[in-house]
Amino acid sequence: MYGSWNPESLTTRTIAPGVVHQLAWGDKLMLSIQTFDPYAVLPSHSHPNEQMGILISGSMELEVAEEIRPLAKNTMFLVPGMTTHAFKAGAQGAVMVTAFSPPREEYKATGLLG
Repeated sequence: MYGSWNPESLTTRTIAPGVVHQLAWGDKLMLSIQTFDPYAVLPSHSHPNEQMGILISGSMELEVAEEIRPLAKNTMFLVPGMTTHAFKAGAQGAVMVTAFSPPREEYKATGLLG
């Protein structure tokens, strides 16, 4: 499978109040660009997919297994599968790029690939 996407052409989907994402995926990997309004929260959740990302701009707090970790621009993070986690953006909002492996089937089912 080969793919090439321009983020401006990808569909935007709201996943929590003040949080949107854009997706692209292959057979074994999914990439998500997530944009947070100031102080927006992606509530506590877990999924079987391993998740790794990098904060592109802004700041946020990552809560992993009940421990809060501050994230600043260019900070990378890893959340193992089935680990409870949440994100909260700082005063300027935030943009992060996140990879999921394997791809999140519930996201693929929406058919929102641009």
